[in-house]
Amino acid sequence: MNRLSSLLALLAFLLAACSTVTPGTSTPQDLDKASGSVLFQDDFSRPVSGWRKGFLAPEGAMDYNASGYRILVNALNTNFWSTPQQNFADVRMEVDAGKLGGPDSNRIGLVCRVTKDTYYFFMITSDGFYGIGVFAGGQGVLLGQSEMQANSAINTGMAVNHLRADCAGTTLTFYVNGFQVASVQDSTLKAGDVGLLAGTFDQSGVDIIFDNFVALKP
Repeated sequence: MNRLSSLLALLAFLLAACSTVTPGTSTPQDLDKASGSVLFQDDFSRPVSGWRKGFLAPEGAMDYNASGYRILVNALNTNFWSTPQQNFADVRMEVDAGKLGGPDSNRIGLVCRVTKDTYYFFMITSDGFYGIGVFAGGQGVLLGQSEMQANSAINTGMAVNHLRADCAGTTLTFYVNGFQVASVQDSTLKAGDVGLLAGTFDQSGVDIIFDNFVALKP
């Protein structure tokens, strides 16, 4: 079985696992369609669409991988993020994300208003926690919460999660599998790139696959 067939078989298994998880609220809140046009979208089937490619030895790797985009992080307490070289002020981002390997204590998410050293992040962990924050001045700070919070909308373990993050003016809103988990106000960053993030806490080997990324006008 080639790499593509193997990955598709794995993702089919992950999607089946995802369907067995019932969030705490019965009806998803994220039922609205984006009112604006598509600004950028990528199913990662063409490895020339602008995302970073290659190994960051020995810390990990970021690259297209069998019609998905894979981020592997081996360094401790480290985030990797990748962007498609775009620039937006207000944007709604969505992506499907699954864990291929490594600890459930990880970081998986979306980023917006990315410049060289700053970005907003919207992230979950594979053990069921979430957070919104800003990375600036060489450090990340959570917004609206002092620590990552648990939420039953997050599918844990190797299950797939559908993430949506809205950056609209000073309002930052995060949805997981159709359920709003957080909304905060912040005016630090005005515009920048969009992208994907994966990272570690105190265990290495975080291995995340992303697919079906889209950025829309909110």
